[in-house]
Amino acid sequence: MKITFMGAGSTVFAKNVLGDVMLTESLRESDIALYDIDSERLEQSYIMITALNRNINENKAKVSKYLGVENRKAALKGSDFVVNAIQVGLYDPCTIIDFEVPKKYGLRQTIADSNGIGGIFRALRTIPVLKDFADDMQEVCPDAWFLNYTNPMAQLAGYMQRYTGIKTVGLCHSVQSCTRGLLENLDIDYEMPFRERIAGINHMGWLLEVYDKDGTDLYPEIRKKATEVLESGITDHHDLVRYEYIRRFGYYCTESSEHNAEYNNFFIKSKYPELIERYNIPLDEYPRRCVSQIARWNNDKQKYLHDKVSHRKTNEYASAIMDAITTDIPYKIGGNVINKGLIDNLPRETCVEVACLVNKYGIQPCIQGPLPLQLAAMNMTMINVHLLTIEAAVTRKKEYIYQAAMLDPLCSSELSIDDTIKLCDDLIETHGNWLPKYN
Repeated sequence: MKITFMGAGSTVFAKNVLGDVMLTESLRESDIALYDIDSERLEQSYIMITALNRNINENKAKVSKYLGVENRKAALKGSDFVVNAIQVGLYDPCTIIDFEVPKKYGLRQTIADSNGIGGIFRALRTIPVLKDFADDMQEVCPDAWFLNYTNPMAQLAGYMQRYTGIKTVGLCHSVQSCTRGLLENLDIDYEMPFRERIAGINHMGWLLEVYDKDGTDLYPEIRKKATEVLESGITDHHDLVRYEYIRRFGYYCTESSEHNAEYNNFFIKSKYPELIERYNIPLDEYPRRCVSQIARWNNDKQKYLHDKVSHRKTNEYASAIMDAITTDIPYKIGGNVINKGLIDNLPRETCVEVACLVNKYGIQPCIQGPLPLQLAAMNMTMINVHLLTIEAAVTRKKEYIYQAAMLDPLCSSELSIDDTIKLCDDLIETHGNWLPKYN
């Protein structure tokens, strides 16, 4: 068994995924290849994973490292699974560009890593790199599964599944924690295991059903309590945007309120600045997190590089997927896959997030039927942008970039068509060589 981790310089996340691998019996003797283009971060991850292998795995795994594009094929050769956690352009300069250039046009964002103008340009600079990965994999490990954790999830997983021959699934953290977090934050008593059904698109999947252990429908109490929070006038709550979704659309959404605040034209409106305080919307949140994470890594990295580093298993899907495919013991995930009729009232070519069965035959998505009309309509505002962004990346035509931005709910509610096009041109120019050339 060979597992290659692309973007291994993401040391903490590499620890979570590969630590889980070492605590999974069927995977403990794997050949683990670490790949990155940053020599310092790669070396730090190698030190940490090597120590982890010794401390929790009796050195049963073989750990190797590969630096730079010239060694990428060697890292991938013979892989059974490839975990992708790259960030093209990092915080500096590209995330800074994604936030600061739109501000010049009066457009404010919260996270900007999945949807909106920030998500569009993150996809445009990442898809060419994934194409290179796919080309190499076709040559040296054509049967490997590509487990993508990089955002923007729907655009990247959608591109890989539609335009390469690589077996791919997109994996996000929000599905696992969605229901439990909602119930706990609303102080709703429940007994495990609760039963849930989630379907939609990444970062806008919908909690369609939730039942307690005894079969009690928990949604009436959820709707009642969420509305009470909103009507109380509280403004320091972290989840007011998604509670408004419950009140107005009837259902809860998988990804956080800070994300969803910028996925529509309801909350970030220069004409109504009071909405920012009313819904506790953290503008420029992702840059703050990046600065904090960099500082935290500088403070904490010795803890990860210490000889005694250890690990407790997480709820990340990656090791469970590898285990299920290897052992044929079935496992259920929430995966990002091409629709092909899984959700009747969304386009077949879009990337949807649905329950999937995993076993020796791979990842098998489960048919969901149609979404409630209002939820499908909300998803379509994102899907239009996703599909046009992928088209821009494949054809290298600027007109698709412009159209994706014009159809984005936040851009279209805040900017004129002319300013939207000027913003796109400005972002293309400012990104420079981080983007390919467009016609």
